[in-house]
This record gives sequence, C-alpha cells and structure tokens, in this order.
Amino acid sequence: MQIQENVPLAPLTTMKVGGPARYFAEARTQNDVAEAVRYSRSRNLPLFVLGGGSNLIISDRGWPGVVLKVGIAGIEERQENGNTIFDVGAGEEWDKFVAKAVSRECAGIECLSGIPGSVGGTPVQNVGAYGQEVSETIESVMAFDTRDEQVRELCNEACGFSYRTSVFNKSERGTFIILRVTYALTKGGEPHVHYADLKKYFADWKEVPTLAETRDAVRKIRASKGMLISPGDEDCRSAGSFFKNPIVSAEQYQELSKRAAARNLTIPSYPALEARKKISAAWLVEHSGFAKGFGHGPAGISRKHALAIVNRGQATAADILDFKEQIQQRVEDIWGIRLEAEPVFVGFE
Repeated sequence: MQIQENVPLAPLTTMKVGGPARYFAEARTQNDVAEAVRYSRSRNLPLFVLGGGSNLIISDRGWPGVVLKVGIAGIEERQENGNTIFDVGAGEEWDKFVAKAVSRECAGIECLSGIPGSVGGTPVQNVGAYGQEVSETIESVMAFDTRDEQVRELCNEACGFSYRTSVFNKSERGTFIILRVTYALTKGGEPHVHYADLKKYFADWKEVPTLAETRDAVRKIRASKGMLISPGDEDCRSAGSFFKNPIVSAEQYQELSKRAAARNLTIPSYPALEARKKISAAWLVEHSGFAKGFGHGPAGISRKHALAIVNRGQATAADILDFKEQIQQRVEDIWGIRLEAEPVFVGFE
C-alpha cells in the first residue's frame, strides 16, 4: 500500500471544498486497512476514513493526519432462507450495487437509487430515501475494530440503527472501519412506492411498476431536485440534504403549529416514533427566508432543493459553515427548533 503526502481532498468530495490530507492511502484489502491503522498509530497521527465523499465537509486546513480511502471491491451473490444475499465490498459505488440488485429483480433498495457515495457509508448514516432505509435490508456489517485490530461481524441489531444514525457515527464513532456489508433482498419482490413523490409519479399507471421502472423514477425525481450527480451542474456541488428532518414531541409539535398558524401556514409532518412527529427540514428552511436559489456569496441554496447547500464554484469550507450557521440560527429564531446538520465535518475544531 502506497502512502502519499499532501493530497488534495476537495476533488474527492461532492461539495468540492477543503484542504489536503497530510498523508493519504487507499486500502483495497483488509490487510491494507490494518497497515494504515498501524502507520497512523506508529506516528501518533489522527486517522480519518473516507468513503465516496458525498456526505462530508472538509475544513480549509485539510486533515493533519492520515486519510484512508477504503476501496475494497466485490459483489458476491447467494441464496439463503428465501432471500438473495449480497456481500458487497465497502469501496463499491452504492448506485452501481443498486443497479445490479434491480437487474437481478431483487427488491429492498430500489428507492435508494441515485444516492452518491460508497457502500461502506450506507450503514454509518443508515442511508434512507423515498420510504426506504438500508437498515431494513442490512443483515450484517464486517468491520475492522481499531481497538484491538480484529475483524468483527456486527449483526443488524448490534449496529444500533435509528434515523440517520448507527453505532458507527454515535456511540462507537471512530472505532470501526467498515470492510463489507451484507444485504438480504427479496427476489421477485414488489417495489416500495409508498412515498408521496413516487405515488404522484405513478398516479396514472394502471399496473404496478417494476423495480427497474421504480429505480428510473427515483433517479428522475432526484435529478429534478439536483440530488443526482451531474457533471457541470453547480446544483450538484453539494453534500446532499444538509439538515436532518427534526423529530419532535407532541408538545413541540403543538408549539410549532401555533407559530405556523400565526403566519397563516400549516406545517407538514409525518409519523415518526410513537407519540412523535417528523417535521420537514426543507419546509422550515424555506419558511425562514431561504428559498430555492437563495445566494450567500459563493455558497447558496440549490435551485432545485431547499435542503441542499451548494458550492457556486469558488466557495471555501468556511463559506459553507458560515451559511449553515446562518440558516440554523434563523430557523431557531423563527420556529424554536435547532436543525441538526447531516454531513460529517472533518478537520474543524
């Protein structure tokens, strides 16, 4: 495994901001991962694991230690207990895997089409979209435990999945480096078309859409919102949805509803956990003065989606951070809710 020095990181992210890595290595095997961990420890350097670069903001200073890009490849398929099991390397491109699963007529992740990034990043954030989450199909995760340099297999329950979270980005953050992910999909299963955007898309269809048709629809919907990577489109220079949809208590929802009513507005919400509601972060952003296309110097809001902060071309990480904080403060002042950022922030204090 080759260790490089002063490697620019901005080109490896979808936001296209950030400074260099002091040291950079790409792991294509489990042994490479172990070697990179030992290298960072022997020199007392901080280690950051980079996946597809689609959900992170790197500081303008970059990373002072070792950046490890996990490039473990491979998609293996087998049958087990009536399901089709896919063992997928963490470095595989996520949408490439979704395309393969759909081509094999395996249901369970078709609504997650078009999401940028790598397979290894999906369990970390419990990636979800259009009514599906990876936690519904992940059977297990194989990971390198940096505490004792052993490889462990975590079952679904051990991953501690919740809305956009897992043990990998919460209680055990920095402990595990994901090597492979095992998904259990349903051969010949029907597509999941319960989400409002998909219902609208297929409203005039007389037959149940196929998995391939559902995948195509999701990609088209994502493209219409600037959430499908398209070279040359500045609305795609983003980290995807920048803020999580807040989950509030019944009391918080009542307070929100009062504030909305005072403005002659009705706040949209969706069922979440028992006695709690999920509020649209995009609605909160738009109704706090940040419409689609809003500009804030070299940063701004996507013209296609209110939740995407975009790099207009010359933005720095500091510009993105400043704009993020402006949005959070305005939403909190108006609605009494502090939006939680979804991307991972790397190299900041």
